[in-house]
Amino acid sequence: MDILLLVIAFILMLIGIIGCIVPGLPGTPIAYAGLWIAQITERVDFSWQFLLVWGIVTVIISALDYIVPAWGTKRYGGTKWGVWGSTIGVFVGLFFGPFGVIFGPLVGAILFELIPVALNGQMSDKALSAALRAGWGSFVGILFGTIIKLIACGLMTLALIQAIW
Repeated sequence: MDILLLVIAFILMLIGIIGCIVPGLPGTPIAYAGLWIAQITERVDFSWQFLLVWGIVTVIISALDYIVPAWGTKRYGGTKWGVWGSTIGVFVGLFFGPFGVIFGPLVGAILFELIPVALNGQMSDKALSAALRAGWGSFVGILFGTIIKLIACGLMTLALIQAIW
């Protein structure tokens, strides 16, 4: 039974790593579930502190997945409009599959940056350039979040491997 549970734990770790890259698949929580499945076996004995810390890390990373695109937008010069657009784009993108999750924040940031400019009738190359820069910031935020998720899932997988050997 232990071998079956460990195989399931490793499969969850693999799915978790894939989920870091494939939008819409919660990679970090799936990998964390793999730690808990492994904990059930007699071969793995993680401390409760270890599992608690990884649980907190998983919650933080999951929350950051929604926050980081807006942060990237702001960091790259986006206004409140762009930050709102990026945030709305994250949620709207969920309905459009993997590409929607990747490009939703980018498109949302660009469109929302252009709304006040268009309403004022001041559309210019400079305004478009600023909107594209804010959108790029959103995209950089998504990449940053992906890297953080990959690191976390990789460390969880490494911990599982070390616990078994």
